[in-house]
Amino acid sequence: MTRPMSRRLLTLALASALSLPVWAQAAFTPFTVSDIRIDGLQRIGAGTVFTYLPVERGDTLDQGKAAEAVRALYKTGFFEDISIDHQGSILVIKVIERPAINKLTLTGNKDLKTEDLIKGLKEIGLAEGETYNPLNLDRVTQELTRQYNNRGKYNVSISPSVEHLDRNRVNLTITIKEGKAAKIRHINLIGNDRYPEEDITKDWESHTSNWMSWYKKDDQYSREKLSGDIEKLNSWYLDRGFVDFSLDSTQVAISGDKKDMFITAGMTEGEAYNFAAISVSGDTILPKPEIETLVSFIRPGNVFSRGLLELATNSVTARLANIGYAFAKVNPVPTIDRDKRTVAIDFQVQPGPRVNVRRIVFKGNSRTADPVLRREMRQFEGSWYSQAAIDRGKVRLDRLGYFETVDVDTQPVPGSDDQVDVTYTVKETTSGSISAGVGYSQLSGINLSLQLSENNFLGTGNRVSMALTKSNYQKRYDFSYMNPYFTDDGLSLGYNLWWREFDYSNYNVAQYSTNSGAFQVFMGLPLSESDSVQVMFGIDSNQILAFEGSTPPPMVDYIKAVGQNTFHSWRTQLSWGRDTRNNYFTPVVGSTQNLSAEIALPGSTVEYFKLQYDVAKYWPLSQALVLKTGLNLGYGDSYGKNYSRNLCFTAPLPPIPPTTDNPNPTQPPAPPPPSNPCLTTSTDYIKTVTATGLPFFENFYAGGIASSGKVRGFTDNTLGPAYVSGFGYRQPLGGSVLVAGSVEAIFPKLFDSPAARVSAFLDFGNVYNGYKNFSASELRASAGIALLWRSPMGPLSISYALPLRKKDGDQIERLQFNFGGQL
Repeated sequence: MTRPMSRRLLTLALASALSLPVWAQAAFTPFTVSDIRIDGLQRIGAGTVFTYLPVERGDTLDQGKAAEAVRALYKTGFFEDISIDHQGSILVIKVIERPAINKLTLTGNKDLKTEDLIKGLKEIGLAEGETYNPLNLDRVTQELTRQYNNRGKYNVSISPSVEHLDRNRVNLTITIKEGKAAKIRHINLIGNDRYPEEDITKDWESHTSNWMSWYKKDDQYSREKLSGDIEKLNSWYLDRGFVDFSLDSTQVAISGDKKDMFITAGMTEGEAYNFAAISVSGDTILPKPEIETLVSFIRPGNVFSRGLLELATNSVTARLANIGYAFAKVNPVPTIDRDKRTVAIDFQVQPGPRVNVRRIVFKGNSRTADPVLRREMRQFEGSWYSQAAIDRGKVRLDRLGYFETVDVDTQPVPGSDDQVDVTYTVKETTSGSISAGVGYSQLSGINLSLQLSENNFLGTGNRVSMALTKSNYQKRYDFSYMNPYFTDDGLSLGYNLWWREFDYSNYNVAQYSTNSGAFQVFMGLPLSESDSVQVMFGIDSNQILAFEGSTPPPMVDYIKAVGQNTFHSWRTQLSWGRDTRNNYFTPVVGSTQNLSAEIALPGSTVEYFKLQYDVAKYWPLSQALVLKTGLNLGYGDSYGKNYSRNLCFTAPLPPIPPTTDNPNPTQPPAPPPPSNPCLTTSTDYIKTVTATGLPFFENFYAGGIASSGKVRGFTDNTLGPAYVSGFGYRQPLGGSVLVAGSVEAIFPKLFDSPAARVSAFLDFGNVYNGYKNFSASELRASAGIALLWRSPMGPLSISYALPLRKKDGDQIERLQFNFGGQL
């Protein structure tokens, strides 16, 4: 039995040896490589293969070297198959290349953005032009399934397909069927004896379905959201003194159809504790009493709160970070007395080394010059690190309006424990436009324009605007230039030059027109990080074209009282502004205030002044809701001399009454006015006209979406005093007093794009002829919804409003929109 079995084994061994690859047989006979030939290459160059090949001419190739060469080439991922042979002393390597990815297509993904997925796929080698590796495709399928599961989408289907093309290429298509996220049907807390479940889960991101779920999507299960909510549960009790609180279990169950989720959390509350003694120890750097002041809001006897500990810790670290100790640590060490149910806290300060900023680097600013960014910095190179100054620089870059996003990162300098580099990474956005196009609004109709507007001209930060505009109520030619840093101290200098032909009768205003031009110079000076003042000086000329019988008599009389229809002005304006918004385009916190005084100086045709105050504040109520409140006040009047003129008129002769003999008598014509009519017959009369108060062409207007007193739901410019002709035709006159305001609820999360936002608003306002005529009962009000969108073709604003407070004669316009204007 033993001998035949041995013979069989020997036969099998010989057969196996004969079937080995040629390179394996040859490997038993080492040889010196005189040359290397690679067969089968299509896309990959031979030089690339030689880079990875651990064999060179003159090397001796044995079995170990051959196996090592095969492994090295497989590791490149370029080849599906590799074999080694030799012809004499020539090493022959035969390869079959893996195909190249010709096109990569993603379809069906809504929850995950395509650009984010493409970026992630590229990091693992799945990108157009790269070598196709099936293992990478399997990894992608698993990772995408995991990410969608974490978002509560358990019915997701990831279907990759490969289409083979000529020239060893493939098209990859990844088809995603996301399905719907599983809904949270029930949340059950076990062990919460002191607090009701609805109070504990009030601030959770995970909720069962409610009337706001369509917007918040808080009833969709997400593993990340639940993890955050569990942490909120822990913080809830620790902030209320329950030091011994423990979360015993968390269970998440899913229904058989993978559409419903059931969450259960078990806990042990324990007992509530109070603070005992509060102390500070360690190297405080600053005087110890100053550090103790920063944590003094924690008082012995108060209920223990982890949130207060974090606030105190952050206060100390922020204070030290602002004087250079970027890596300071403060450890609140508790001493728990379970008998007395108290916790004593010792804040141990570890300042670390004082840090110097070696370099400030900017990334992503391909168009904007570095000096434009650097002049906004409040942290300087070579100075002590200050977290407040670094954060302030980020806010100032955000408020320029040049960038979509601004991120800041601080990295230690390798080999140094007392130096850091600060990097600001920006993503540039459109800061202006060059356009020739057509706009439309309900107020102005078709608007033809040729406009160049650039807030970051050639990357210098200077603002340049040139425009030619024509609509059914105006022709306008404008040029303006402003250098916000005319001096290194931040003194700005700018110019305005314009000519306008304006027909107010097509602007929902009284029937008259103007031809005006102006040249203005203005300078601005910053007073602080958020405050600035600006002064303007200019000259202008304004020709008023009024028409007897169509222009309202008060306006005609004003021109007659002055004695001319061309008004020349030497004008100056002083204004103060404050801007604490966190972002230029989409603020969610902060405010803006503007107070201005404009004066037509002595020597002008008419001497007057205008005061205006505009304030808006943003109140972040949550990530999904921002409240904006605003108020706009204006007042104007004349000063110095008033114009008064007596106008003489000849009354027409009385008509001839009809008689039986002459039923239709010919009426005598009115006699021509005598050379000095006021001294002739008793049929002459005198009318005194005056020009007082704010000139009518400088009045404020209210109503609509485009006027200074915005009250949506009413036709633009139609609120306030008006002249009504005998035929009932109403011509708005405006007023010297403006009162307008709004309360607006903004929903920043309704759209993913920062270029669009939806809001619900309440507007109110009106204009009055003099402050003595102000009456709150005359204020109009409206409520509605609005969409603002910075479209690629220009800003678009749409609103739909219902008047809440109106009176007879008001002109209502519920749906209003403006395309090509300002947001």
